[in-house]
Amino acid sequence: MFERLLGNDAAKHSLRRLIGGGRVPNSLLFCGPDGVGKREFAIELARAFMCTSQRPGDVCGECPACVRAGRFDLPKADKKDDFKQVFFSGHPDVGTVVPYNRNILVDAIRELEREANFLPYEGKARFFIIDDADKMNDAASNALLKTLEEPPAGTYIVLISSRPDSLLQTIRSRCQTVRFAPVEESLIVRHLAENGLSKPDAELAARLCRGSVGTALSIDLSKFRELRSSMLGVLQDAIIRKDIAAVLRTSEQINDAKNKDDFEMSIHVLESLARDAWLMAKNAAAEAITNRDISGELTEIANRAASLQLSSFIAAIEDVRLSLQVNINRKIASDALLTRLASA
Repeated sequence: MFERLLGNDAAKHSLRRLIGGGRVPNSLLFCGPDGVGKREFAIELARAFMCTSQRPGDVCGECPACVRAGRFDLPKADKKDDFKQVFFSGHPDVGTVVPYNRNILVDAIRELEREANFLPYEGKARFFIIDDADKMNDAASNALLKTLEEPPAGTYIVLISSRPDSLLQTIRSRCQTVRFAPVEESLIVRHLAENGLSKPDAELAARLCRGSVGTALSIDLSKFRELRSSMLGVLQDAIIRKDIAAVLRTSEQINDAKNKDDFEMSIHVLESLARDAWLMAKNAAAEAITNRDISGELTEIANRAASLQLSSFIAAIEDVRLSLQVNINRKIASDALLTRLASA
């Protein structure tokens, strides 16, 4: 069980022990960074109650029940009413609640409450996964509390969150927590290579994803390299050439309407490059450098910039990234940020 999933051996050991001893709590909270496999672990746990093979305490992953348990057909995020329900997989005893935009709707939690009281149709239990559980508002949270306080004996609920502190304390206290960590870089490299990526691409994606398998699989490396080249040019113009006009031209480009979808990614890439240059200026180990495949260019920047200058610039980038959560003028923010770097 869980052999197909990457990393998080401690979580695997804990869940295997609970399943083997027949002591799986009715309410669980899977918490950890985005993209490390929390949902896949929850689906695998669901299969432990649905699997029809004759392997006690294990999951075959191949019988029709196992296959159907992991097959969800979720709607596109354009109709709010579509998200006022529990979405069942191909298996009638495995359901999930997912957010509509940034909120889990109270109607979906109320339907989960109703469904949780039904007896299993095919499996040994009913199993529900609440994705991004921290996106429940007060009404949804209070509705869920009713079920968590007196969970039906044959029902299991797994809450998934990358921000567990945003959940009500009363909800956290009623769940047994299983913590997930970033997946080791070497495991991600091997997984990506097995899925057809060249070794250099697999290594770059593994460094960029910071332990998130989901991120590694979704990265468009061609697009990333294009943005990285542009942002590297910004650092070179600002720190080496002191060309404020060129810096402002780049700011104009990243704020162009046709590039608006890439703005946040551009700022993220710029921060990654500045951080790597700062680490190089501090003589950090090569393993700490994300963009080590362009270490020559970054070394030149590190040699020309003071570490304090880079540290201050990284802090300024963070301020911009935080302010993106509210309605700011991106053009003014990026002009001010890049001019600050070139003027330092």
